[in-house]
Amino acid sequence: MATNRTLNVRALRTEQSNGIHVFAFFAPGHEITEIAEISRVHRDEDQKLEGFQRKEIKNHVKSIIEYLDQDNVLFPNAIILALSDEVTFREVRGKKPADLQAVSEAGTLSIPVRKEGERVAWIVDGQQRSLALAGTKNKGLPVPVIAFIAPDLDTQREQFIIVNKARPLPPRLINELLPEVDTQLPRDLSVRKIPSTLVDLLNRDPESPFYQIIKRVSEPKNRNAVVSDTALVRIIRRSINNPLGALSQFKGIGSFESDTHNMYQILVVYWSSVKATFPEAWGLPPTKSRLMHAAGLEAMGTLMDKIYTRASTRKDPKTHVFQSLSGIAGDCCWIDGRWPDIDVGWNEIEATGRSIKLLTEQLVRLDYEANLNS
Repeated sequence: MATNRTLNVRALRTEQSNGIHVFAFFAPGHEITEIAEISRVHRDEDQKLEGFQRKEIKNHVKSIIEYLDQDNVLFPNAIILALSDEVTFREVRGKKPADLQAVSEAGTLSIPVRKEGERVAWIVDGQQRSLALAGTKNKGLPVPVIAFIAPDLDTQREQFIIVNKARPLPPRLINELLPEVDTQLPRDLSVRKIPSTLVDLLNRDPESPFYQIIKRVSEPKNRNAVVSDTALVRIIRRSINNPLGALSQFKGIGSFESDTHNMYQILVVYWSSVKATFPEAWGLPPTKSRLMHAAGLEAMGTLMDKIYTRASTRKDPKTHVFQSLSGIAGDCCWIDGRWPDIDVGWNEIEATGRSIKLLTEQLVRLDYEANLNS
């Protein structure tokens, strides 16, 4: 591919809120991956989250190529790009009709074509389609493009999440990206941000019992990762939203913001006590320890809310949490044996509603009996 050239296209430019420029134009399909980066989500050496795109779905790309290779192709779906402020727009001069709706200006958009890693455009939506367009025999197919100026990664992530939130984008990818977005989000995404942020911190904090053992989309090769981030997000969200949950007392109400610091401290205290109580079951793959299984995590998450109902009234909540867990340790069957009341083998616990309900009821009953006279 030739570099140090410029792609010049006829485009319309309009200005939306806060002076943000948005462009609409057509470009040869194969040019998209030559002018724009696919910013893959990953962690750098300092564990900072970079990028936002999931990995290529080869079967999806292949099926799009098969369609594009046909004759008489219709491809009206726009690719969405974020552009650096290095691009330039030159408005067309000339007389305009008197009744023209002045919502946009026609002109020439110039996009520098650079080598990978130095490009001035990033694909926000349409990764799989762009890869297919690069691979089709129908190279000259013009495709619609909507682009906006957003040279910073935060704005690109924000738009990526908002554009894809109504589509079948993996929840785990959204959960990992949300903590990195500082701008205003739609309400349904805003309420998901706090649990995602707490899970992210649990995985990055060396003092956390979950340090580097949570599965993350950005770290697919981490062999130590055994815990489902989706399960932890679900546990935290439920505890925040349940009026009797351990974390609900720190939920923001009205003009009061949520106290994520104290939420995090409760999570570290409780799960550190779980780790200390069941060291032989901690950190193993779910196939070897149901404590690390989504079902075990969710059941223990419910138990966290029950225990903190009592612990919050004690002089030393941390000690009470550990004593409560120690009181049931002898009857728990995370890596072998059968649970006493529900008569289910340790490895028969599955991530189904019924199985999680049974295990939760078992743990709550054991906790009740152990603390009956306390």
